[in-house]
Amino acid sequence: MKIIIDIGHPGHVHYFRNLYATLSQKGHEFLFISRKREVIEKLMQFYEIQYISRGKGKNSKWGKLAYMIYADFFILKASLKFNPDLFLSFSSPYAAQTAFIMGVPHIALNDTEHTDKIHKRFTYPFTKAIITPMSYQNNLGVKQIRLNCVIETLYLHPNQFNPNPSIYELLGLPNKGKYAIIRFVSWNAFHDTNQQGLSIQLKRQIIKLLEIHYKVFISSETKIEPEFEEYQIKIPPERMHDALAFASVFVGESGTMASECVQLGVPTIYVNSLPLMCYLNLAQEHGILKHFKNDEGVLKHLEILIKTAKLKDNVREKRDSMIKDFINPTKFLAWFIENYPDSFETMRINPEYQYHFR
Repeated sequence: MKIIIDIGHPGHVHYFRNLYATLSQKGHEFLFISRKREVIEKLMQFYEIQYISRGKGKNSKWGKLAYMIYADFFILKASLKFNPDLFLSFSSPYAAQTAFIMGVPHIALNDTEHTDKIHKRFTYPFTKAIITPMSYQNNLGVKQIRLNCVIETLYLHPNQFNPNPSIYELLGLPNKGKYAIIRFVSWNAFHDTNQQGLSIQLKRQIIKLLEIHYKVFISSETKIEPEFEEYQIKIPPERMHDALAFASVFVGESGTMASECVQLGVPTIYVNSLPLMCYLNLAQEHGILKHFKNDEGVLKHLEILIKTAKLKDNVREKRDSMIKDFINPTKFLAWFIENYPDSFETMRINPEYQYHFR
């Protein structure tokens, strides 16, 4: 089978890298098409995944629409040479539209409800199956398949990820001192329009409070403010999950990184004016994560976390309770792709079949 995977975000590399390793060993062929972005390129190189770049994309509304036309033609040209049997993506409109033009099935993953308004226009009409977590709060109709997991378990499932403690030395903490991670995002995504996260004032207050108890590291999706440069984390991108796993606490604007911390059993504060997505809502229900739409209440909650005895042990117990019935989505996705479209019919008739893949 020939499979095209479109990559638009560094997280997407992680979503599909284990699937790629599994299926390529069985003789399936892949063509990865990627947005041009430094972190994506570094991850693709580290995992030895060959790809072609479709360019940087645009930030403005009209620029994004113009880029969609460009990306569709770029992927179509590459697809005509590759002759794929199937397209796979994290709800890429470019992959979906190109697949439709070629008469080839497109399988989409999604876990972010507030993007549905866009995808219902540009992605879902051209898609054969939409795979979401079971906790997904929107009904996407007959194409939707719900899995008992979250997307991040595609690469952070306990059977697939063991954090490497050598990260302490890489962080300059050879004695395994405690540290905290703060994450800033760029706010350039389509769904980030008119949204907000941490104010500059709160960023300063958070750092000041955390510094009393921990070494502070900042991960930023965009160029960091000069006053925070001394805190910028300087590690290869493929080691970020190791850094998150051993952190004492996480505060950030990124839903993906917040969910990664949840899966790793790290106390998490998520600050973003967007509605809480299904996977983060599940984490909040289990007491692992706390969501704030603006600055109000963030510092007070952080103070409570810092003062809580055995905080991380308690959070890990809650994490274990949350994921105890999760399936292994990489195993499921490998089966689903190899057996499509029969696999879609199997899941439509018997959704419990997913529990064969733990």
